[in-house]
Amino acid sequence: MTEQDAGAILSAPLIIEYPFKRTTGPVIGAFLTGLREQVLVGSKAADGRVIVPPAEFDPVSGEDLTELVEVGPAGEITTWAWVTHPHEKHPLDQPFAWALIKPDGADTPMLGAVAADGIDALATGARVTPVWAEEREGHINDLTHWVLEAEGGAA
Repeated sequence: MTEQDAGAILSAPLIIEYPFKRTTGPVIGAFLTGLREQVLVGSKAADGRVIVPPAEFDPVSGEDLTELVEVGPAGEITTWAWVTHPHEKHPLDQPFAWALIKPDGADTPMLGAVAADGIDALATGARVTPVWAEEREGHINDLTHWVLEAEGGAA
């Protein structure tokens, strides 16, 4: 090795790619199919808890979860954070809240955007209903956002 080679940086091109596709499987596939049909589903655990979005395994016991049950469609805000200035990749182009929403019949909440007339309209415990995309394809974006029942959402 020469003195000139000692300080040289060795480099090689590197391409990171994932040349495969993963299927959604029976649990997540059922959840996405439900969204396409305007239905929310969760996994039912052996102890009766309902986990939404559904999971393939019980986070407490590690057991397989195979029973799916319908929940909602309405739910309750368990906590929220107001977004005053939405970014271009946010789901809504006006101020909104990110909220954890526990659908009726579920024991766990799911994350969603909530459209509201202002920060003062929101509260933990507020009731919300989903707003669905006009054209649905079995994608998480089929449920576009949630609205407060008090602001015109159906019960």
